[in-house]
Amino acid sequence: MRSSAWYVANCALILCTLRLIDWANGLRLCSETDYYYEYTECDSTGSRWRVAIPQSPGACTGLPEPVHGTECTFSCKAGEFLEMSAQECTQCAAGSYSLGSGIRFDQWDSMPVGFSSLATSLENSPNGDDRPTCNSSSWLPQGNYLESNRDECTVSLIYAVHLKKKGSVSFEYQYPDNNLLFEFFIQNDQCQEMDQSADTKWLKLTNNGEWATHTVNLKSGTNILYWRTRGVLMGSKGLKPVLLKNVQIEGVAYTSECFPCKPGTFSRFKQVVGSDNNMLFIIVSLFFYVSSLGSTCDPFHSKQTGSAMCKDRPPCSRKDYFQIHTKCDHEGKTQVIYKWIEPKICLEGVTGAESLPPSGEREPCPPCNPGFYNNDTATCSPCPPGTYSDGMKPCTWCPAGTEPSLGYEFKWWNILPPNMKTSCFNVGNNKCDNMNGWEVAGDHIQSGAGSSDNDYLILNIHIPGFKLPTSMSSHSATEFGRITFEFETVCVADCELYFMMDVNRKSTTVVESWEKTKTRQTYTHVMTKNASVSYTWAFQRTNQPSDREIGHTVRRYVNDVVRIYSISVSNAVDGVSSGCRACALSTQPSSSACVPCPPGHYIDTRTSQCTECPPNTYLIPHTTPGPDACKPCGPASKCDKDHSFCYSDCHFTYAEGNATLTYDFSLLGSVGSLMNGPSFTSKGTKYFHHFNISLCGGKLAECTDNVTDLSITDSQRENGEGANAVKTFICQSTIIPATGRGFHTALASQSINLADTLLGVTVESTLDGVRARPELYPQTSKKVPDVNFYYRSLEATSSCESGRSAVVTLRCNPEKNTKGELSVPSQCPAGTCDGCTFHFLWESSGACPTCTERDYHQIEGACKGDQQDLLYVWTEPKLCIGGVNLPEKETLPCEGMEFWVRLGAGLGTFTAVLLVILICYFWKKSKRYKSSGTWNTNCVYTHTHTHTHTHFMHLEPGSEKSRKHGGLKARYDRAVQLKA
Repeated sequence: MRSSAWYVANCALILCTLRLIDWANGLRLCSETDYYYEYTECDSTGSRWRVAIPQSPGACTGLPEPVHGTECTFSCKAGEFLEMSAQECTQCAAGSYSLGSGIRFDQWDSMPVGFSSLATSLENSPNGDDRPTCNSSSWLPQGNYLESNRDECTVSLIYAVHLKKKGSVSFEYQYPDNNLLFEFFIQNDQCQEMDQSADTKWLKLTNNGEWATHTVNLKSGTNILYWRTRGVLMGSKGLKPVLLKNVQIEGVAYTSECFPCKPGTFSRFKQVVGSDNNMLFIIVSLFFYVSSLGSTCDPFHSKQTGSAMCKDRPPCSRKDYFQIHTKCDHEGKTQVIYKWIEPKICLEGVTGAESLPPSGEREPCPPCNPGFYNNDTATCSPCPPGTYSDGMKPCTWCPAGTEPSLGYEFKWWNILPPNMKTSCFNVGNNKCDNMNGWEVAGDHIQSGAGSSDNDYLILNIHIPGFKLPTSMSSHSATEFGRITFEFETVCVADCELYFMMDVNRKSTTVVESWEKTKTRQTYTHVMTKNASVSYTWAFQRTNQPSDREIGHTVRRYVNDVVRIYSISVSNAVDGVSSGCRACALSTQPSSSACVPCPPGHYIDTRTSQCTECPPNTYLIPHTTPGPDACKPCGPASKCDKDHSFCYSDCHFTYAEGNATLTYDFSLLGSVGSLMNGPSFTSKGTKYFHHFNISLCGGKLAECTDNVTDLSITDSQRENGEGANAVKTFICQSTIIPATGRGFHTALASQSINLADTLLGVTVESTLDGVRARPELYPQTSKKVPDVNFYYRSLEATSSCESGRSAVVTLRCNPEKNTKGELSVPSQCPAGTCDGCTFHFLWESSGACPTCTERDYHQIEGACKGDQQDLLYVWTEPKLCIGGVNLPEKETLPCEGMEFWVRLGAGLGTFTAVLLVILICYFWKKSKRYKSSGTWNTNCVYTHTHTHTHTHFMHLEPGSEKSRKHGGLKARYDRAVQLKA
C-alpha cells in the first residue's frame, strides 16, 4: 500500500508539473476524446489505479487525475462491459455483445490478433541434409473455422493470455483422422508445461462432420495455450485436417467494450429474474440467425447465410436439381420425380435457364426386402419372431429342428429402412443440414446432391447388438456378426467414401476408405465384440473449398456419385429372418426346442444332436452343419480344449533318414518383438515398424495405439473399451519416436492384424498356398534344417483380397542366445515385398534341436602312471541344445589295454610269417617243375630227379588213368601253343 501511495503521489507531482508547463505553452484542455482509461498493474494487496492515457501525448492539457480502481478480480456479467469513466458495468447496445470476464474468437477470416502459427522443422533426412521444410505449413483461417496442416510437419497454434483469476478455455473441434496427431497443452510464462491429465491433453477422435467441445481449467497468471498437430503419412492417402472454432477464454480481468455482431447475425436480450433478491437484470446472449430475419432481397437477388448484402441470382442449370423415387402409393406404384436443391437460389424463365424435367412413368414398386412381407398395403412389415420370408412370399414358421437366421438384408431401396438414417453436413456452413444426404433409387441407394461439393453425405445404420445362433451361444466366439455391402463410385474429382464404425457410442474409427472411381465390388467387415455398433458411410465429392461466384456456390462435381446396391448384417439381435438354419435338439424325445451345443461341438444333420469335433480339429464358425464344420489342424499344431483355434505347443519333430531331430522352442519365449528401421517418409519423418509375434504356447501377441489410449481411463482400459488394440498371432504397429518431433512421448499408431490363424509348422518351403522364401536370407551350410511357422489372416484388405499371410523361419544359430534375434529380409525392410506376405527370420540357439548321443564322441587319453582317461566332447560345431548331458570322464588302467594290444600284435605277426612261408614254398615248387620237366616224342613225360616214366601211349584206352592223362596232355599242348 505504501508503494502504491508513493506511486500516486509521484504521478500527481508529474501532472502538476505538466500542467504548469502546458499553461505556460498555451495548450488547450483535454476533452474525453483525447484520452482513454487504463488500470495500473495490481499491487500485492490486490489494488490498482485508474489512470488516463492521452491518445496523442502533448496535444492537450488537463488529463484527469488517477483514482482508485476496482478490485483486480472484478468483472462484469455476460452482456455487459465496464464503462471506465464511471467504473460501472453497462449493458451492450443492440447489435453488439460481450462475455463479461471472457473473450471469444468466432470469426476466422484472418488470424485474430494474439494468435500465431509456428511450424517446427523436421528431423534431418537420412543423408544429413535439410531438404524437407515446413515453411508453408500453418493453421489457415477458413471463415468460420481454422484448419490445421495436412502434412507431416509439427505445427503449433499459440495464444497467450493473462488471467486475473482462475478461469477456463473451451473450444470446438473436428478430429476425424487418427493419422494426424492432435494435442492441446498449456505452459506458464517460464515455458514449463502445466500439470495436465492425459484425457485433457490428447483430443478424442470425432465423426466426420461432428463437432466436439473440449474444456480445460486455467490458473491465474500467464497461460500460453498450444494446439499442436502432426501428420503421419505412411501411404498415398491424404490426411483429414483438424478444424477449430469458437475459442472462448474465461477469467480475464474485464471487458471495456462490446464487440459488434457478425454481418447477418444479431444479439438477443433475455430476461432472467434473480431468485435471491428478486432483482431484474438483463443478460445478453449471443444467437446467430440467418439474415432473412432482417431485411429481405428482391426476387432477382439472394442473400447467403451470414451475409449483409443481396447478390444476383444465377440462371438454373442441371446442377440445381436432383431426382428421387416416390414412395409406393396405394396401387403399389412408384415414379421418378425431380426436385430443386434447397435453398433454391437460381432463376427460372431467364435466358439460358433450365426447367425441371417431367416426372417419369409410374412403375411397380420393387418387392419387400428379405425378412419383410407385404400385407396388401403400400408398406413392407417385418416378419413376426420365429417366421421367415424371402420378401415376396408370406411369412412362414421355421420347421422343427431349425431356427430363424436373424439379420438384415437390404437389396431393394424404395424407402429408407427404419433403422437407417441419412444426413448432410458441411463444416463451413449449415445450408445442407436439413437435406437428405442419400436418396433411394429402386435397386440401389445413392448419394444426394447436397448444397456444395465438399459436403459430407452421411448414411448410418444402427445395430443394438448381436445374437449368435442358439447352437453356438455357449461358444467363446471370435466372430459375433459381419456386415457386407456392395458398392461403386463414379467420380471425376478426388471423391472419397469412408466406412466407419462407432462401438458403444464411444468414438468413431475409420474402418476402410476408397478414393476416386471404384468399380462395383463387395466389402465385408467382421464384428469381434458383442456390443452396440453404428456403421456409417460418409461420401465427400472433394475436400477442397467450394468455388464461389457472386451470390452462389459453384457446383462442379454434382454428378459424382456413390451407389450402394446391398447391405447385409448377420446375427443382428433386432433383425428379421430370410431363412432358417439347422439347430441342435434336446435329447429328450418329447422336446423340439433348440439347445446350445457345448464348445467344440457341431450339429449332426442326421440326428440333430451335438457332436464333438474329432481330436486335433477346430470348429469353423458360421459354417454349414455337419462334420465338415471341423477342420484339421496343420502339421505340428494342436487345437485348444474348446476346438476354437490351433496353436503350437513349442515342440517339433523332424525325421531325416535314420536320424530324428526333436525341437523345443519354449526357450524362445511366448512372444517375440522386432522393431526394424528407421524408415523415412517423403518429407523426412522418421518412423519404425514394430512387430509382435506369438510363436507358441497359446499366448497371443498384442499391439495397441497409444494415440487413442492416452485419453482412456483405467476402467475403460480394463474393459477393453476405447483403445485400438489388436490381439492375434502376429501384429504390427507404426512407432514415431519422440525426438525431434515436438511431442513428448513416442507414439504408436496404425496397429494391424497380420496373422490370426496358424496353418502349421514344417521344414517344407510351401504350406497351404503360402510360400517361404529362403533365398531372401543369408544361406547357411549347417546341417540342421530351418523350421517354418506358417500363418494367415482371413481379414481381407483393399490390396490383399485373400487376406495377409506370414512365415516365421526359425534358424539354429549357436552364437545367439536363447531369446534369439528377429530380422526381416534386407530386400524388404518393411517385412514384406508385396504388401500381403510377411517374412521373418528368428535366429537363436533355442531354435536348435535337442541334443542326443549322436552329438558327442569319445576321446582316449595317453597312459600316465598306468592310468588312461576316456573323455566325451560335443561334435563341433555344436548344433543342439538341452537334451542329454555329456557322460562323465572315465579312468581305466593301462595294462588292461596293453594285453589286448599285445595279443592283437602277436596274432598279426604270426599271420604275416605264415603267409610269407607259404608264398616261398609254392614259388620254389613251381620253379622246380618249370626247370626239370620234359615231354618226349612218344608223349612220355620224364622227371629227371625221380626217374619215373609215365607212358601215356601204353595206358589202356578208356581206363580212368587214360582219361586223366589224356586231359593233362591236351592242356599241355594248349599251353605250348599259347607260349609259341
